[in-house]
Parts: sequence; C-alpha cells; structure tokens
Amino acid sequence: MYKEIMADMEESMRKAVDYTLHEFSTLHTGKASPSMVEDVMVQAYGSAMRLKEMAAITTPDPRTLKIQPWDKSLIKPIEKGIQTANIGLNPSVDGVLIWVPIPELSGERRKDLVKVAHRMAESGKISVRHARRDALQLLKEAKKDGEISEDDLTRWEKEVQKGTDKFIGQIDQRLKLKEKDLTEI
Repeated sequence: MYKEIMADMEESMRKAVDYTLHEFSTLHTGKASPSMVEDVMVQAYGSAMRLKEMAAITTPDPRTLKIQPWDKSLIKPIEKGIQTANIGLNPSVDGVLIWVPIPELSGERRKDLVKVAHRMAESGKISVRHARRDALQLLKEAKKDGEISEDDLTRWEKEVQKGTDKFIGQIDQRLKLKEKDLTEI
C-alpha cells in the first residue's frame, strides 16, 4: 500500500520536473537550439503538425537554425508557421532550406525571460506539491480505514516530505542554471 502511494507520488513529481525542464528548454538565450522551433505548429496536409514531424532541424552555428523539410512543398507553410508562432524569429528561404537567424537578446528581454523561467518553475513546484497533497490524503485515508497505524502515518508523512523537498530542489537547481544562462551575455 505505502510503496504504491510513494511510487505514484514519485512518478507524478518526476513528470512535473521533466515538464518544467522541457518548458525551460523553450526559453532561448540567443544561442540556437532546435527546441526553439520544434513544437511550432505548421498547417500541412490539411491539419496542424509540429515542425519536428516534417523537417530536420539543425544548428550549423550558435546563432543559426537550419530547417530542411522532408517534403519540399512544405517550405512556404513552415516559413509561415514560424512567422505566425510569434516567437521573435524571422526565417528566410534559400532554395530547399530555411535559415533562421537567432537575434541577440537585449537586457530587458533577458529580464523578461528570467521572470518567465520563474513562473515556469513555480508552476512545476505547484505540480509537485499537488502530488504531495494527493499522497498525504491517501495515507490519511489508509489510517482512517485502519490499514496503517498512527506511527506508520507519521513516518510516511516524513518520507513524502523528503521526496517533495528532493524534487523541488531539482527544479530550483535547474532554475538557477537557466537564470545564469539567460543573464550571461
């Protein structure tokens, strides 16, 4: 019983951390990264598709993305998708390739991105706390149903808190790295 509750809680917390780290990867720092555009939605074949599903995205240098569609007829829709995604990037078409130069970040934009990173981190921490709340609720119900003793409940509540502290610490640690990354010039 206890092991199942803890395993479910850890899985939920791990997912919250993973999601937060993925969100951090969408904040670009002036260095080119395929994650900046891979989730851009492009209208193709009568539906919306992610860019990573229809093209190879590479970084030939730290300031440029190179997008090579698998189907040459998708060049214009991909260019339009990047422009309408409103992510501050301006693609240019060169035959069968799309080049996306990454603009330099201003000091004010860097501060804004740090604030966005803090919001993302707080959202992740809230998800971790929700997992803690759910685990504690299940433990209290087990105590109420007579499945565990008061001593077991107290011991396991401490274990739940240790897990919570561990995962929130991971988010805080990655936030510090992202903040440093965003403020470095």
